Amino acid sequence: MIGKEGQIGGELSSLLRPLGELILCGENDLDLTQGDHIRKKLGDVQPHIIVNAAAYTAVDKAEEEPDLAMAINGTAPAILAEEAKKLGAALIHYSTDYVFDGEKPEPYTEEDSPNPLGVYGRTKLAGDEAIQSAGLPYFIFRTAWVYGLKGKNFLLTMQRLAKERDELKIVDDQIGSPTWSRTIAQTTANILTQVLPQNSPGDLSHFEQASGLYNLVCGGQTSWFGFAQAILEASSLSQDTKLTPIPTSEYPTPAKRPQNSVLSTKKLKSAFGIAPPAWDVTLKYCLGR
Repeated sequence: MIGKEGQIGGELSSLLRPLGELILCGENDLDLTQGDHIRKKLGDVQPHIIVNAAAYTAVDKAEEEPDLAMAINGTAPAILAEEAKKLGAALIHYSTDYVFDGEKPEPYTEEDSPNPLGVYGRTKLAGDEAIQSAGLPYFIFRTAWVYGLKGKNFLLTMQRLAKERDELKIVDDQIGSPTWSRTIAQTTANILTQVLPQNSPGDLSHFEQASGLYNLVCGGQTSWFGFAQAILEASSLSQDTKLTPIPTSEYPTPAKRPQNSVLSTKKLKSAFGIAPPAWDVTLKYCLGR
């Protein structure tokens, strides 16, 4: 598994272990900007399944570092897919709502045409397309508004700022489904349990039959303002900090964000019988840890 230090990777590290031998790679173990390094590592390990939970996720900084973002988000997944095919292995990869422009009024499905607004979305889409065209068994799980108890994310930022400031102005006209990193990892593990024979980890026939792109987010939707309200209330910080809703126009950023990031998970439920829990329920579980 690649990306052991990340939000999703950190959760996968424990949840995938019962499924078989798990080899973890972090930044110091594998340089995703070096194609030769990727090829050598995979040749040494000879994996049955490659799980890529690593990504360049600094959305605004990507506008200044397009080449680095493309190397990690676009080129590296393409190499992983190419090498996986040579090894007869499968690939699991995580994508993003930022491949869409947010103009659709309804939840996005897996069949909707992407139209990214910035470098981050374009580079992630490049990785998705490379995997889809490589001709190997794969799962691409497209997720959104990921948070957890480690790393850099909206949850931890709100908790920190609420202790530092009397008032926070939060965007209220962008909507999405806040998704706990553990929900993503647990769903991944549940799906692998369904498609992998217990005594034959190299048998990918069921994996291949279910292969494809799936949206994976928690249920329901809210705005960043609504998410912030729920965070402060669940963290017992709401009495000390005033939250003020603002439009996107009052909070300009280098990278433009999609206004609608809601993703439909009907395909996930149809294929695997899995319906991720509501975002507000998982938030309470997360903070209860």
